[in-house]
Amino acid sequence: MLTPNWANMLPGMAHAEPDGFMKPAEFLSQLEAFAAPSRSNIKTKTHVEAVTQKGGLFEVRCDRGVLSAETVVLATGAAAQPVVPKLAHQIPDDIVQITPDRYRSPLDVPDGDVLVVGASATGVQLARELRLAGWGVTLAVGSHVRLPRRYRGRDIEYWLHVTGVLDQNTEEIYDLARAMKLPSPQLMGGQSDVDLNALQAIGVKLVGRLAAVRDGMALFSGGLAHLATAADLKMHRLFDLIDAWIADTGATAAHPDRPAPTQLPADPVLSLPLVGGNIKSVIWATGFAPDFSILDMPVFDRRGRLMHDGGVCAVPGLYVLGLPFLRRRRSHHISGAAADARDLASLLECHLKARSAA
Repeated sequence: MLTPNWANMLPGMAHAEPDGFMKPAEFLSQLEAFAAPSRSNIKTKTHVEAVTQKGGLFEVRCDRGVLSAETVVLATGAAAQPVVPKLAHQIPDDIVQITPDRYRSPLDVPDGDVLVVGASATGVQLARELRLAGWGVTLAVGSHVRLPRRYRGRDIEYWLHVTGVLDQNTEEIYDLARAMKLPSPQLMGGQSDVDLNALQAIGVKLVGRLAAVRDGMALFSGGLAHLATAADLKMHRLFDLIDAWIADTGATAAHPDRPAPTQLPADPVLSLPLVGGNIKSVIWATGFAPDFSILDMPVFDRRGRLMHDGGVCAVPGLYVLGLPFLRRRRSHHISGAAADARDLASLLECHLKARSAA
């Protein structure tokens, strides 16, 4: 898991190693243990095909038949499908293209060098794993959030928690639209850092953002230094906030141990051949997006995005959970599920009472 165990506990649950990092199978066991006492009618291995409205009720059509409901909560999350840029169609046919949802191990990647596109959490983790497995790796770096795994003796998630950063609600965030576009931080579970310095130390080559593919060549932006400087600046602003909180509260903490500035090649590469070159595969670590294509009702804006206000959708009785900045900065974290669920449960109850009274 990307976050330590204490941040992944469901209400009423604890972990023997709160500062450790559980494996996915362990988290699955926790989910099952949490669900069991409620005796909820959980239908696993069920594919929902469409959600419509009929006669004042929602109809949920799935491969097990049709379910009727007065309310529906969409909890499919923000990472239902990988985002791949349109220029992927310009990649030569003999180059293998892989999205993170289909990647399982370096054995999925053919012999030859790998171009990993995207330097957020997924991209830096894959670049590290492939390089340590012996592949030649080039990482195309766009906008990114640099964070160390630990700062002043504690996991960085601890500081984000105690300083209240993760509990900021959407009304407190100055530029919400900009905050929602921030990529996931360069982190992995454990103690190791996976920032650009750490990757270069093991032999990963850095290039700028993949800007175009033309005549069998991958062309990269020349703004890598600017992006790295901006990421370093934002990281130090967070450190300043943490240091100020420690000073104000008198909390016990180790001495400041800020990472060194990002070091970049003096003469960055601006193009690489995809025809007749060493690169044999491309991994698109370019983010994920929600998928609400099952909805057959007027709930989308002109850009195809689900319209909602803090999880309350434009159609009465329809709600959504698990999206970034739904109600708080931590809304799409496991630790943010409980508070958002409580808020929406109250609204859902009011909706059902109103229907009953009517």
